[in-house]
Amino acid sequence: MGNAAVVIFMCSRCSGLFMASAVQKSRTCPYCGTRVDLRKAKRVASSNSAFEASEMLRKMKSQQGNAKWQRRL
Repeated sequence: MGNAAVVIFMCSRCSGLFMASAVQKSRTCPYCGTRVDLRKAKRVASSNSAFEASEMLRKMKSQQGNAKWQRRL
């Protein structure tokens, strides 16, 4: 296993953020359904703890949502 047990990835199609195990090779994006090759996908963050990665992901999604809301104003 690599340095991190859990990695946060960004979907290349919809820019959605999602978590996956560091050893996984692919995953389906939970937002658009695209099959993402995790070996080529953009890694946004990583953690040794699934809980910590989940908290980071929650913060990132919140910031992403705030940015989208501000663009609409």
